[in-house]
Amino acid sequence: MSFDVGVTNKSKNSESNIKSMLFLGVLWFSLFVAFMFLVILLVTTFMNGIGRYDLRLFTEYNNTTPKDAGARAAILGSVFVVSITALLAIPIGIASAIYLEEFADKTKWYNRAIELNIQNLAAVPAILYGMLTLGILSLMGFKNKNVVFGGALALALLILPVIILTTREALRAVPQEIRDGSLALGATQLQTVGRQTLPAAVPGIATGTILAISRAMGEAAPLLLLGALVFITYDPNGLTAGFTTMPIQIFGWTSAPQEEFKTLAAAAIILLLAILLTLNAIAIFIRNKFAKRW
Repeated sequence: MSFDVGVTNKSKNSESNIKSMLFLGVLWFSLFVAFMFLVILLVTTFMNGIGRYDLRLFTEYNNTTPKDAGARAAILGSVFVVSITALLAIPIGIASAIYLEEFADKTKWYNRAIELNIQNLAAVPAILYGMLTLGILSLMGFKNKNVVFGGALALALLILPVIILTTREALRAVPQEIRDGSLALGATQLQTVGRQTLPAAVPGIATGTILAISRAMGEAAPLLLLGALVFITYDPNGLTAGFTTMPIQIFGWTSAPQEEFKTLAAAAIILLLAILLTLNAIAIFIRNKFAKRW
């Protein structure tokens, strides 16, 4: 009897191992196929834009003649808009996360409602933030919605939940013993957060913030809803100036009928990818270099 049970268990284990190996093989094959398609796409895009990797891409404005066109206005517009986005979103996001994680009474219904809404907002489609920004700008009396402040506000609303969530995770990673030790030595809760908890969480906060900023730089949907211009021949010079960004400019060039504009779009895509990969590499470096293991 025991022999039969042992044979049955061994047969089930063998069948389970075969299924596990098959699942693992399908998983690795799927990853390989997806990775190969990504490599092919990147190589094709790089080869298509190889004729426009020159200084004109950085120094020239958009032009009706493809050979004289460049992405200067889009590059400067992206930098300007994302900089204002960071100024709007980072302080509010970090302050909100500190309050929710360190000071808020989690037994109160309104704090739980705020936390639930923040988690849901992180998964909301980007186009809805553009619609929300249109309403806010209308209430503020803006007749022209295609302004730097409008674009920065839309992107700030987009990345604000991400910054709050990543900051809270970084704060949670700090051991409770550090807080208890600080409070036991006579420090107030505010002093404990400012001098102990927050400095210890800076690497995690910086990593999440940089990743959020890189997402904002690659977004186009909310800016298109605001009427972001494609043909710009000047540098943005204020919060109420018109603007374009690299994703918007790429969208415009890929929609043009001339093949030369598609070559220019391919070069701009590789440039944008290089910027985003650089930001992600900085985030990884900060995480690996300064993260503390408790």
